[in-house]
Amino acid sequence: MNSIASRRRPPFARFLSIDIARRYGIFLFFILLVVISGALSPPFLRGDNVVNMLVQFAPLGIVVIGQVFVILVGGLDLSVASVMATAAVIATAFDGTNASAPAIFGATFIMCVCAGLLNGLLVTKRQVSPFLATFATAIVLQGMRFAYTQGAPSGNVPPLFHAMGTGAIGGVPVSVLLLIACAVGFGVLLHLSTFGRRVYMVGGNPESARLVGVSPDAVRIVCYVISALLAGLAGLALSGYVGIVDNWVGRGFELDSIVAAVMGGLALSGGRGSLPGGLTGAAILVIVFNIVLLVGMPVQAQIIVKGVIIIGASACYVVRRRR
Repeated sequence: MNSIASRRRPPFARFLSIDIARRYGIFLFFILLVVISGALSPPFLRGDNVVNMLVQFAPLGIVVIGQVFVILVGGLDLSVASVMATAAVIATAFDGTNASAPAIFGATFIMCVCAGLLNGLLVTKRQVSPFLATFATAIVLQGMRFAYTQGAPSGNVPPLFHAMGTGAIGGVPVSVLLLIACAVGFGVLLHLSTFGRRVYMVGGNPESARLVGVSPDAVRIVCYVISALLAGLAGLALSGYVGIVDNWVGRGFELDSIVAAVMGGLALSGGRGSLPGGLTGAAILVIVFNIVLLVGMPVQAQIIVKGVIIIGASACYVVRRRR
């Protein structure tokens, strides 16, 4: 009997290697991808290209942070791209000077809180699926945006937002510094605070959370508000980087942020994953899109690569869920 049990029990070395791969596989893959990309295209590791990738990574990373909170409680947020575009339109709705910056931040904050509350209340109080609820919010914001701009947004982005999108401090892009500040602040909130423990508890077993006095609905609503606020901040930074106002600023970020989170090890069922993992998934997306262009493939190849990555991420998610 003991011999049979010992044969079934995996060797310690094998168990350790499986555990390391499960916990740190995404980070090891990121390092391997950087090495391979550098070998395929020497310009990949040049300073200007690295800065360019960081600038592209910053707004996506900020959105991914919010998406991580939502996914951990078992939800999705498909409204982030529409929130970003609406924030960009708000950025040009005033006189285009830095004096209007407080009003822009205030209006963006109100819009984001309303969008997050709408998402959270639809999901928790009306039992609407996160997919439909956040998709509906995205459409509502899009309609309001087009009604205001008549399909042709105009106006100037204040210099402060140009600095957010294109400026640098000590050689480090301001948008990257914003990402670092958000990652540290919300990382502490998620992994080192009582609220973070409640997020994992609600995502893992909402009934158990309710039995110990935690309100799953309140936690979910706060997570949707966090996601909307971070999407609004990313939209303001991206509007400064683009330099012109577009009704479609941030288009595609809703899928990219979800794919990045899933690649980073988050479970769509909730309760499992980490913020560093989600950010690493976002970095991998940016690197892959960058290397596609550096090796001379057409821009259209990015769409194909994105589709392949989505299929791969979905397959990995199914495998992890079965295990």
